[in-house]
Amino acid sequence: MNKIVADAQAAIEGINHGMTLMLGGFGLCGIPENCISALNDKGISDLTCISNNAGVDDFGLGLLLQKKQIKKMISSYVGENDEFERQMLSGELEVDLIPQGSLAERCRAGGAGIPAFFTPAGFGTEVAEGKEVREFNGKPHILESALTADFAIVKAWKGDKFGNLVYKGTARNFNPPMAMAGKITIAEVDELVEPGELDPNFIHTPGIFVQRIFQGKDYEKRIEQLTIRKIEN
Repeated sequence: MNKIVADAQAAIEGINHGMTLMLGGFGLCGIPENCISALNDKGISDLTCISNNAGVDDFGLGLLLQKKQIKKMISSYVGENDEFERQMLSGELEVDLIPQGSLAERCRAGGAGIPAFFTPAGFGTEVAEGKEVREFNGKPHILESALTADFAIVKAWKGDKFGNLVYKGTARNFNPPMAMAGKITIAEVDELVEPGELDPNFIHTPGIFVQRIFQGKDYEKRIEQLTIRKIEN
């Protein structure tokens, strides 16, 4: 029942070249910073990464892109990373862009054991190419398959040694569905507490989905786009 590991390096043990990873977060909020740094240091490559976004040039998944560790990105929003754009346009990086709601549901479906579902999102665009189309209530829908991963790596606000997790704010976005969809799920947390300290009514990810947990350190928690309003006297 005790799922605590020492640190990020211990948490990523078993992640090898060519694997598929899910990485939680939204923009730069709620991303598993420590595990991404550990993957970067270890030099694991040929990865397929499923994430809402691809970080920025010098932070988040941008660190792995800089060292050519990612062979394929499955994402929704990638507009803040120049290196991602360069690799995609040059053909160095395979990219599967997915509507944001579809990406979230494909991850949730993977965790729930639902192999596929129909959605209207993307019909009539390149997203629908090669996919089955059916009509529901007079509206065309395309068939989307569920997403799963060898490892899901998430970031939570609080967790206990049994793996129960609570997310905070915007981090409660892609982290919960991805935590369900990995064969092995790693959670790094701001605060590691004893069992019983988390109110069971407010646990977002039950520990049954988590295999490894550790308390992270030195979080930068960067702001993706800092906008400052000038106040006139």
